[in-house]
Formats: sequence, C-alpha cells, structure tokens
Amino acid sequence: MTQVRRNDDTQRYELTDGDRTLGFAEFRPVGNAVMLPHTEVEEGHEGEGLGSQLARAALDDIRAQGKLVLPMCPFIAAYIRRHPEYNDLIHPQQRAVFGL
Repeated sequence: MTQVRRNDDTQRYELTDGDRTLGFAEFRPVGNAVMLPHTEVEEGHEGEGLGSQLARAALDDIRAQGKLVLPMCPFIAAYIRRHPEYNDLIHPQQRAVFGL
C-alpha cells in the first residue's frame, strides 16, 4: 500500500510502497509559502495516479500548515488547474502566472 510522507531532511514529499520510494515532490520553504519545483514518479509507474496522490498529499499538508503554494512544477500547476479546490493556496495576484 502506498503512502506519502514529508521528509524535511531531503525537502521532499516521498511516495513509498513499503521501503521502496516510487516518487517524490520536492519542496522549498519561501517565507509564508512553499515552492514545489519538481515532481517525479519512478519510470514504469507513470499513469497509475501516483503523481496525483503526491500532489494531493503535498497540497493538503501545505494547507494544514496555513501556507501558500508556488507551483513551479508544471505537473503540480496542472493538477491545481484540474482541482480548483486548491486555488485558494495560490496568492490571488499570482494565479494568472500559473494559468489559474
């Protein structure tokens, strides 16, 4: 069973299945926001919904921290476009930059 955990040491949200890491989303704290610059899913596991699981967990965690998101990763920005319930995590003056 897969799960996502925040690893503050490596600044990544890591998607694991047992002791195997299947993907990650990097994060960088920036003031009252968290930048998400890059998301990656292990080769051969694309199209299984793992990237979406990572995105959802990262965004939910950032929301729980009361912070905003800078979705520099094109995958994360596209995920937010498909899931407008996360638009509030993007500063209103920056939404157009990310196509939101």
